Amino acid sequence: MATFKTVLGPHAAVAAIKSGELRLKSDELEFTDFKETHHAFKPMVDRQAFDICEMAITTLILAKSYGRPLHLLPAVMIGRLQQPVASVNSRLNMASPGDLRGKRIGVRSFAQTTVTWQRGILKCDYDADFDGVEWIKFEDGHVPEAPDPATQAPEGRKMAEMLKAGDIDVALGLKADGDGTVPLFSDDPEGQAWHKRHGCFAINHVIAVPETMVRDHLDAIAEFYALLRANKSLAEPEPLADDPRPMGFEANRASLELLIRYMNELDMLRVRMTPDDLIDPRIREVIGE
Repeated sequence: MATFKTVLGPHAAVAAIKSGELRLKSDELEFTDFKETHHAFKPMVDRQAFDICEMAITTLILAKSYGRPLHLLPAVMIGRLQQPVASVNSRLNMASPGDLRGKRIGVRSFAQTTVTWQRGILKCDYDADFDGVEWIKFEDGHVPEAPDPATQAPEGRKMAEMLKAGDIDVALGLKADGDGTVPLFSDDPEGQAWHKRHGCFAINHVIAVPETMVRDHLDAIAEFYALLRANKSLAEPEPLADDPRPMGFEANRASLELLIRYMNELDMLRVRMTPDDLIDPRIREVIGE
């Protein structure tokens, strides 16, 4: 019997797996819980610290771009529209969401998945000009080689407080609260127009497995993926007509293609990539994809 070190966030889509209601037949899942799941991403990137790990999709794409031995398991843990979580100081006069030249923009980290989606949307859908933008970050990224032009925010400051004080102009990844802040995407605050145009949701978190799992425990990956399918059926007895958290590689291809296009346009990747670079053919075969 093997024991697999596993990190999964507090999602309905994996609740039955984490509770033990759904189990592997011969092996065990040993769960490590983090107060914030994203704290698992850096050790997974650096040293493949876990056998099965929830991971931000941008982190996984960057890690693959820089040669980390990680592979996608195509099950979305978090998917949404990103437009509602971007805000601007209400005193700032902006002609459009893309009117960002010379602005001070706060981000949790420069390559955070939400921020990457939003920067891609701004550049490719709004023709944003990032020339002269001052990026202010509150955390470092998970892939140290990745480009990061942001400067660290002053110690003890919070992004929402800095936005309201006028010390930054825009905050990506932060929802406007109406008290001194308003939505950045004022023309499409819920993202529905973007969703209709592109036909997908924005993937945030997926599952990553290291090469050692693919090499040594491919059958366990297939069995775990079947548990994910079973748990999704328990959490969502009626399939959603428009599912923000689809399972399956082809079901997620449109979102992956769009994000990678954004990342290529933003010059984030060491090499040009496609969605097929993320998933190993051995995984596709064993999960029936």
